[in-house]
Amino acid sequence: MKKTYTYLLLSLFLSVGCSTKTDSAMSKDKKEIILLIQKRYKALNDMFTGDISLIKEIWSHADDVTYMGPGGGIKIGWNEVLKDWQSQAALKLGGHVTPSNIHYTIGSDMAVVVNDEIGKNIDKEGKLETVHIRATHVLRKEGGVWKIIAEQTDKLSFL
Repeated sequence: MKKTYTYLLLSLFLSVGCSTKTDSAMSKDKKEIILLIQKRYKALNDMFTGDISLIKEIWSHADDVTYMGPGGGIKIGWNEVLKDWQSQAALKLGGHVTPSNIHYTIGSDMAVVVNDEIGKNIDKEGKLETVHIRATHVLRKEGGVWKIIAEQTDKLSFL
C-alpha cells in the first residue's frame, strides 16, 4: 500500500508539468530541500516552546498555501495557516519530534517530501504522549528559494 501511494503521488506530481533536471541541478535542489526539511523540524520543535519565527521564514506567504495539521481541519492562505501555527504554539506542547523514512520527489520548481514524524509531546493535561504520524510537505521554488506551500499530517487525538 505504501509503495502504491508513493507511485500515485509521483505520477500525479509528474503529470502537472515538472520537468526532468540535470544531475547537478537536481543535486543542488535536493541539498536545498534537505536543508529546508531540516529547518522545518527545527521550526516545529521551536514551535513546541511557543516560538514560530522559523516557521514564518520557511513557509510561503502566498494566498494559495494550505495546511492540514494534527489538530484537523484545513487552512487555506498564509493568514489562516499562520493563525493555526500561532494557536499550536500557544499550547507549548514541549517535547521533540524528528522525521524518519524520508522520501523526496523533486521537479524543476516543485517538490513533495513524505515522511513519518516520531517523538513525544505533552498533552493539554500535562501527560507525555508518543507521536508517530505521517506527514506530506509540498514545496515550491519562489524567487529561487524553496518554500513550504502545503502540509498534511495525520491527526493527533490529544489535540
